[in-house]
Amino acid sequence: MTAGPTQVRENVMQARALPFPNPDIDPAFFDFYKETCGMLSKALHTDHEAFILGGEGILGLEAACASLTEPGDRVLVIDNGIFGKEFADFVKIYEGIPVLYTVDYHRPVDPDALKRYLEKDHSFKYATVVHCDTPSGVLNDVETISRILDSYGIMTVADSVAGMFGEPLDLSKSRIDILCGGSQKALSCPPGLTMVWVSERAFRSMERRKTPVRSFYASIPAIKNYYRDQWFPYTMPASDIRGLRQALDNFFADPDVYQRHARIAGAVRKAVRESGLKLYLEEGMSNTVTVICVPDGITDKEILRGMAEKYGILISGCFDVLAGKVVRIGHMGESCNREDVADTLEALQKVLEEKRILLKCDMKQSFLSAWKENAGE
Repeated sequence: MTAGPTQVRENVMQARALPFPNPDIDPAFFDFYKETCGMLSKALHTDHEAFILGGEGILGLEAACASLTEPGDRVLVIDNGIFGKEFADFVKIYEGIPVLYTVDYHRPVDPDALKRYLEKDHSFKYATVVHCDTPSGVLNDVETISRILDSYGIMTVADSVAGMFGEPLDLSKSRIDILCGGSQKALSCPPGLTMVWVSERAFRSMERRKTPVRSFYASIPAIKNYYRDQWFPYTMPASDIRGLRQALDNFFADPDVYQRHARIAGAVRKAVRESGLKLYLEEGMSNTVTVICVPDGITDKEILRGMAEKYGILISGCFDVLAGKVVRIGHMGESCNREDVADTLEALQKVLEEKRILLKCDMKQSFLSAWKENAGE
């Protein structure tokens, strides 16, 4: 029940065990890959071309920055969370100049405040923004933010690794130029794949570069013409992509997916508040993860160890500025179900009570009551 990787459905594991064609030379695999990428575009309501890259979700973030950044390019790094801030590192690697727009980590980016900032300074090639910043669970309105950036001629790179497939995202209503996702979050595949959706404007920017992309493995242009050329720049992890295809089938077969995430998240937060525990965020919480402040009288490590060793449940701690301050419950993808979330809250309460931290309600029962109310039962 961590903030990722998530649980994986059995049919995804079975799909990964099926025979597969040689991904380097067999035309059947190129067709399979292209069809799967087409499903990714359909899922995000866009005609942006999608690509599956062989590497964990962070590969997509670096590939976006590697493919767009040239030495001296100014890049706006929208920073209202730990992952948002870390985009600056990728920009620096490729000799761009990151300019941080740092705002309160307890709430989402305010589009009006961003507009006021850009009125004074908008000389940026592109901007980076995180949809769901997983360490804090804050959810940014990346569709609106991208339209604001576009009004100043700024391209948008968006990280939705922990958002997409658990939070609605419609690329057709945005001006996002490169969207990055990962297999191991709400899509509920094993870790190992990243997905990127790329606009024609982003491709034109890459084609007009004055210097070559300073990476091979993290180069989006290197894979652009894979189907025309019947050639991938490296051997594709075919069995992993089979699993991804099955996970996409699962997603399309679940018309209630976004409503379920919203119901579960709302019920979790109601239970946390009623218990007397404190949520880290003040507003703008993602439906994929809930972040809870560690109460006095116990440490984050004691919570994590107690839940794992006594109850067999893994949840997440945190790092950077939130190290030791919060614990995180992931309720995304296959982990977003009533039974597992209820058991998680029950185990958390027992671990706290063993340290004489008494709560104001039974969190499991509070959650179940709220879930039934939200589900109309």
